[in-house]
Amino acid sequence: MAKPRVPRIAARALILHQDRLLLVNAYPGARLGLWCAPGGGCEAGTSLPENLMREVHEETGLAITVGAPVLVNEFHDPDSGFHQIDLFFSCTLLGGTLSPDWVDPEGVVTQRRFFSRAEMQTIRFKPDSLPDAAWGSAAALYDPLEVIVK
Repeated sequence: MAKPRVPRIAARALILHQDRLLLVNAYPGARLGLWCAPGGGCEAGTSLPENLMREVHEETGLAITVGAPVLVNEFHDPDSGFHQIDLFFSCTLLGGTLSPDWVDPEGVVTQRRFFSRAEMQTIRFKPDSLPDAAWGSAAALYDPLEVIVK
């Protein structure tokens, strides 16, 4: 087991549009077929909402407003010591479309798609509490530390 490192903080967007949740591939090249909410690591000196608006635009080409936090999720890799804290916010779509020509400048996101709650049962996604956070009550959820998916 590797020595634990300082946890990375990331902001993620829960964007419901026509009762469908926007998800992106979790790894470059859609490795593992795992989906997650768009967002990413936070830059020091920039607010969580500012980070999130930037990340969502980079990954999807969409413009959003950032609302209330609804989920805190932690995951880690015991082998490498990687530990991330994801803060999920309820967000509203302001503009843009999911153009097939969009390219993530980081090269991570290659797939983006809106999923219905029923379709969520047919895909792999993280964290496990994602549907409850997106379609559930306004009360914030805490999803305790889980082992990273490899």
